[in-house]
Amino acid sequence: MENNNHLPDLDKLVDLDKVIHERVRLGIMSALTAPQELSFIEIKGILNVTDGNLARHLRILEENGYITAEKKFIGRKPNTSYKLTNSGKEAFKDYITRLEKLVRDIQID
Repeated sequence: MENNNHLPDLDKLVDLDKVIHERVRLGIMSALTAPQELSFIEIKGILNVTDGNLARHLRILEENGYITAEKKFIGRKPNTSYKLTNSGKEAFKDYITRLEKLVRDIQID
């Protein structure tokens, strides 16, 4: 029988926050950690995704309480900006901590 000691504990993979773990949402959360807030256009430029795809993922993060959206006008143009909530910051820190532990536990021969 093959020795699988080098495999990570799969329970740790299950423990990762599924809302954050998706690629685009992970990118959004990462982008929003540095500045206070980013506009839709700024996030779209960073992640290089379509408007519809980005809007869908932003809505999921907002529905889960991880980000807030503020709609305002700059001149006559509408502008929506996003920022992490306190619970979003905590969830992201927890996600990173769990991911770092998972990576540390992986043994490559």
